[in-house]
Amino acid sequence: METTIEIQPDAATGRSPALPDTLCGSAPAPPFRWADWYAAAGGRTIDIAEVNSYLLQIREEQCPRFTGPVASTRREFESPEEAAAHLKEQATAFGADIVGICEIEPSDVYKGRAITEKYAIAVGQRMRWRAFQVVPSQESAIECLRVYHSLGETVIQLAEYVRSLGYACQVEHPVGDSNLMHIPIALKAGLGELGRHGSVINPKLGPLFRMGSVITSMPLAIDHPIDAGIAAFCDKCRLCRRHCPANAIPDDRSPDFGKDHLGNARYVVDTGRCFPYFAKHYYCSICLPVCIYNHKEWARDFEGHPTKLFPLVVMETPPTPVDLPEEQRHAYNRLSRD
Repeated sequence: METTIEIQPDAATGRSPALPDTLCGSAPAPPFRWADWYAAAGGRTIDIAEVNSYLLQIREEQCPRFTGPVASTRREFESPEEAAAHLKEQATAFGADIVGICEIEPSDVYKGRAITEKYAIAVGQRMRWRAFQVVPSQESAIECLRVYHSLGETVIQLAEYVRSLGYACQVEHPVGDSNLMHIPIALKAGLGELGRHGSVINPKLGPLFRMGSVITSMPLAIDHPIDAGIAAFCDKCRLCRRHCPANAIPDDRSPDFGKDHLGNARYVVDTGRCFPYFAKHYYCSICLPVCIYNHKEWARDFEGHPTKLFPLVVMETPPTPVDLPEEQRHAYNRLSRD
């Protein structure tokens, strides 16, 4: 059952009170400088009660459960393969739609963060297609946060289960404040391939899902990157590019920005164009529901609600691009800009 926390608006402004940029108060500053990006884009203007409620629930109900006691008696498995299969089954029972496991490399860890765990159990959860019938919209914004909260419960419950087996572990929450980059972990764990829009596309779920993980040194068999033809499909399809109101999605791959886990040069989104639109238009998300990978077999409502195959896309004039100083941001293309 979903619960809500009512947030009382500020008496002077009538707006909901601002939540901290680091959701879990004791955590280090987030690797992505949310406060600085919002300030550069003109401040936070999206104010949706349901979104604020989910953020508050994550902060007050989930963050305190990121850690917990480890059982003194350790369950031994006959093999890493048995252990991996068992945890995948449990993760699915806790609400994951897809699960994969990979070994963590130094390049998977955000700059300034450090971990000691060896493996990441990557999990993904589908977003409800019915919430993306119009994009951007309040409904799509709320759905993004609903899944962050729901998948947060999944990774927390999985972490609690791993500890009950006698193994230490750590939660990498889908909404942020994490030590690992979710996308390279998902690619190595076989959850999909990297799309032109910079998100992972899964063969069954398409791009409309969110990711989190639990990291541990419990001996586990790992999965591997997949080649389902998705990257090749993205090379021919430019639908997300044509529907990006901020013109932030590139026409071509960028060899100067490294390779994905199949050896392809990466598509690199212009964050300086993307973020201002994201910040002003309900977190945007247009590039995800317009994707037509696999003829959109994933684009239906699995609970029986009537939906259409392609969303109504609302494209407005984009704000002026903004950039943080290079030392405060990741490297990205500055598309069609001096």
